[in-house]
Amino acid sequence: MRLKDWEIRLSRNVWHRHPGVRSQADLTFGERAADRLRNGMGSWGFVFAALLFLAGWMAGNRSVGFDPYPFILLNLILSCVAALQGAILLIAARRSDQISAELATHDYQTNLEAAATIKAIETMTGEIHRHIVAKNDQGNQ
Repeated sequence: MRLKDWEIRLSRNVWHRHPGVRSQADLTFGERAADRLRNGMGSWGFVFAALLFLAGWMAGNRSVGFDPYPFILLNLILSCVAALQGAILLIAARRSDQISAELATHDYQTNLEAAATIKAIETMTGEIHRHIVAKNDQGNQ
């Protein structure tokens, strides 16, 4: 069965509703900010906005302007953005690791509960089997 595009997009965005992941109300300000920055900076909208900003800066400062051709101020701004972006990406990666750890912990707890349930079912099935065998033995005598 092939998933439709909207089902794929939906499946990518449902992790925040998973019972093992803390909800927005439980997150710290820094965690919420990391999520927003990760979602914003890792998007095509950000890429196109950055390209539009660069094109506008270069067009506005071609030969006459506050930052002519070698665009030294633009270079400084881009260097600062790159330095901050590296730190922001590390924060976002750490947040993603935290989400993965929360999901893994929830899965582990679910597996433990399932193992206990399966053990209880095995015990009950064994008791039922012994009871039926004992009844059959009494009926055969």
